[in-house]
Amino acid sequence: MEADHKGGSMKSYDVVALGELLIDFTENGVSGQGNPILEANPGGAPCNVLAILNKLGKSTAFIGKVGNDTFGRMLAQEVEKSGTDVSNLVFDDKVHTTLAFVHTKPGGDRDFSFYRNPGADMMLKKEEVMEDIIKAGKIFHFGTLSSTHEGVREATRYAVDVAKQNGLLVSFDPNLREPLWESLDDAKREIAYGLSKCDILKISDNEVEFMTGTADYEKGAAILREQYQIPLVFVTLGKEGSRAYYKDFAVEVKPFLQEGTIETTGAGDTFGGCVLNYIIEHGILDLTEENLSEMLTFANAGASIITTRRGALRVMPTEEEIRQLIAQRS
Repeated sequence: MEADHKGGSMKSYDVVALGELLIDFTENGVSGQGNPILEANPGGAPCNVLAILNKLGKSTAFIGKVGNDTFGRMLAQEVEKSGTDVSNLVFDDKVHTTLAFVHTKPGGDRDFSFYRNPGADMMLKKEEVMEDIIKAGKIFHFGTLSSTHEGVREATRYAVDVAKQNGLLVSFDPNLREPLWESLDDAKREIAYGLSKCDILKISDNEVEFMTGTADYEKGAAILREQYQIPLVFVTLGKEGSRAYYKDFAVEVKPFLQEGTIETTGAGDTFGGCVLNYIIEHGILDLTEENLSEMLTFANAGASIITTRRGALRVMPTEEEIRQLIAQRS
């Protein structure tokens, strides 16, 4: 559905996201000469979230910047092909598309090396953000990679303000990538900003520890909820599953562990997109424990499937695939 770019209150998009769009180079075997083979996967957390939402039949739009180069054009094509509106995807003629090299450790955890000094995603300016696209959304989603540098930080804060002023629910995923910050104090400050603005928080157990200083994620989640008054908080626990905190409820759901797991790239984004999908369908005001359990089960299953595939944006699971995995457990 097209946005009413001339303004008005028509809600054309279920979710509008702002942030990084980049190439994830992931390992895919070894060449005949013994060299590692790297596969160029479309990546960037916000677009991964939108990609699963598209697969689940929702309408999305993306705000961001890529280089006017081979990788940037490929990314624009892939995001559009996934079903996302890219009319506010800007091309930079001077700065190249950001690249990330992902090294997968035994067990599926990852190390990231970024080529982003600068990268096109961090060159987005406030005046390039199309506020009519934000106004046409129901949920606005963002992370902290669009707050690592001054210009794109200003663009991000402007977009958040437009979203708040126009009654959108605000969704935030800290998505902490330590190598991208000049100092971890800056990272902490920007995560705190996101926590202060969001209605829906998806945060990992290690990010809870980073922000609260406690390895007890239960205690950490309580600190964040009290300090920032966030209505709905999801804590992802990797191989331990996930938790939701809402009103007086705390609901935990076990993960779907699979023997075919290759890597965890995109798992958190898939989880995040699945919970936003549920919120689009059910709202955020009157959720029950049963709702939260159903939401977490679906999101855990979606995240599990993506760990069995290389990359994320191009290979998101369908609702049928997610339901089939859930059915195997019951």
